[in-house]
Amino acid sequence: MRNKDIRITHARVTPIAFRDGPLLNASGIHEPWALRSIIELETSDGRLGIAETYGDAPMLLALEQARALAVGLSPFDLNVMEQRVRASIKPVQGGGVQFELAPGSHTAKNAEKVISALEVAMLDLQGQLLNLPICDLLGGAVRDTVPYSAYLFYKYAEHVDKPYAPDAWGEAVTPEQLVKQAQAMVGQYGFKSIKLKGGVFTPAEEIAGIKALRKAFPTHPLRLDPNANWSLQTSIDAAPELDELLEYYEDPTPGLEGMAELSKHCRSPLATNMVVTTMDEFRRNASLNAVKILLSDHHYWGGLRATASLARMCEVFGMGMSMHSNSHLGISLMAMTHAAAAIPNLTYACDTHYPWQEEEVIKGGRIQFEQGAVRVPTAPGLGVELDPAKLVELHQQYLACGIRNRNDLAQMRKYQPGFSGISPRF
Repeated sequence: MRNKDIRITHARVTPIAFRDGPLLNASGIHEPWALRSIIELETSDGRLGIAETYGDAPMLLALEQARALAVGLSPFDLNVMEQRVRASIKPVQGGGVQFELAPGSHTAKNAEKVISALEVAMLDLQGQLLNLPICDLLGGAVRDTVPYSAYLFYKYAEHVDKPYAPDAWGEAVTPEQLVKQAQAMVGQYGFKSIKLKGGVFTPAEEIAGIKALRKAFPTHPLRLDPNANWSLQTSIDAAPELDELLEYYEDPTPGLEGMAELSKHCRSPLATNMVVTTMDEFRRNASLNAVKILLSDHHYWGGLRATASLARMCEVFGMGMSMHSNSHLGISLMAMTHAAAAIPNLTYACDTHYPWQEEEVIKGGRIQFEQGAVRVPTAPGLGVELDPAKLVELHQQYLACGIRNRNDLAQMRKYQPGFSGISPRF
C-alpha cells in the first residue's frame, strides 16, 4: 500500500485533567485541576497519530465538530484538512473566560486551535509513514537540543480546598522564597534562564524579587511577565530599574498602543504573547514598532507549519522569537520541541510549565531535561507514544473534578472574597 493510499479511519478526542499547583497570576490563582484534551487519529493500516491541546468546554465542542472532518483524509492532506476546518468551525458565543491572560482560550481562535491539533496528529502519522521525526518534515533540525526557561510563580503552599497533598515546591510569596524555588528548579532541571510570572503583588515587591534572583543567579538571563496588570505609567516608572536586570520585559501593560508608548521609555526589549496573537496584530505591531520579541504558541497560531511561517515574518521585521506556554503535558512539549528545533531564529529559551506538572499521559513517564534543554527526538513522528492506561486515569480525573472552564478569578475568591480581578490593578 502506498503512503497516499493510507487513510484516517477514526478520530477520537479524550478530555483529561491533571493536578495543577496553586500558582498565582494577574487573574487570580490556578484551580487544582488543569484541563487538556488528547487527540488520536487512527489510520487504515493501524497507526496512531496523537496531539494535545486545550480541554475547556468550548474547545471540546469545536473538536467534536472537527472529528468527522479528518476521517477519510490521508495524513498528508494537511491543506484539505485546513480548508475543511475553516469552512466548518466557527466561534462559540460566550466561550472562555480569560481571553487576555490566556489568548488560547478565546473562541475566535477555534479554527486555528483545531487546525493545530489535527495537524500535529497528522504530522505524527506522516513521520511514522516516512520514518522521519516531525522536525525533518518542517525542514530539518538546526539544533540537537531545545533550551527551556525556568518558569517561576508566586504561589501558595496548597490549594484552599485541599483536594490532594501539597506539592513539593512549597510557598513562594517573598523574594527569599522565590530564590529558593528558582534554586530547586535550576538544580533539578539545569535551566540557564529564568522567567517570573508577575502581576500578582505590587511592582516594588516584584522588582525586589527580580533583584533577589539577579543576586542569586548573576549570569542567568531574567524575564518578568506582569500579564498586562501594570498601567502604562507604572510600567514606565519601573523601566529604569528593570532595564538593568531583564533580558526582556514581557507584557507589563495592556494593548499594542500602550506597549508602543512604553517602548519609548525602556531599553529592555518588549516581548508579548498577549498583544500580537493574529497576523492583523502582527501588521499593527510592525507599524507601531512596539514589541521586539514574539512568544509564539502553535496551539493557537494554527500549528507547527504556521509557527514556522510566523518565524519567517519575525525575521523579515527584525523581531526575536520564543515560545509561550500553558499548563501542558509531554505531547505538547514534544510538539514544541520539534517546532523550535526547526526554526533557526528561535534563539530565546522557550517557556514551559512542565516542571509544575507531576502527571503524564505518555509511555515511559516524564520527559527528561538535559541542562535545561530537551533533546530533539530522532524517532519517527513526535517521538512519544500514548499510554492507554494513563489516558484512562486522567480522563477519570476529568470526569470527577467538575471543572469544565478555567476560572482563576473564581478560584481566587475562595481565598480573598473581595478580589476584584480588575486589570490593570497596579
